[in-house]
Amino acid sequence: MVVATFGLMVLSPLIAAAAVAVRVRMGAPVIFRQQRLGRGERPFMLWKLRSMHAPAAGREGPEFDHERLGRLGGLLRSTSVDELPSLVNLLRGEITLVGPRPLPVHYLPRFTAAQRRRMEVKPGLTGLAQVAGRNTVDWPRRLALDVEYVDRRSLWLDLTLLARTVPLVLRRTGVDHADGLTMKELDHQ
Repeated sequence: MVVATFGLMVLSPLIAAAAVAVRVRMGAPVIFRQQRLGRGERPFMLWKLRSMHAPAAGREGPEFDHERLGRLGGLLRSTSVDELPSLVNLLRGEITLVGPRPLPVHYLPRFTAAQRRRMEVKPGLTGLAQVAGRNTVDWPRRLALDVEYVDRRSLWLDLTLLARTVPLVLRRTGVDHADGLTMKELDHQ
């Protein structure tokens, strides 16, 4: 809670500036809210800055992300500024700094029993999959890393992952696949 409060206080000018830019360039809403899976498979509402324009009819899937992203959205995502409102979720205790990334609720039936173990812990802002390549890590590897985190979690691992996350975000690497998708949809496993 201390980290979230401090982060919100220090980063509020950046969040406000980014929110104004989103409002001017993309209109309302400024905050993107989506139900995600938390610990114990309980849903919660994740907050992020909106980074995409509204989809055209019939072009709603992730395969159209490149059309909807735009320069501002790409900048927000590559710098992870779009994630800063998630500090509210951290403050509420819905997520932690380190853990498997929270995934959309509609993914739940797609997980195998082993992959569902990722929800034995609270989701996090960063984790093993993020330091392994962020969005360029394919689903089987990403989900395996999430379960590995559950098995190996410790304060030392969390501190190591936080330290490894900073240079990745500063270098803005691993945000997009080579084919331009930000993240492919999870298929049934």
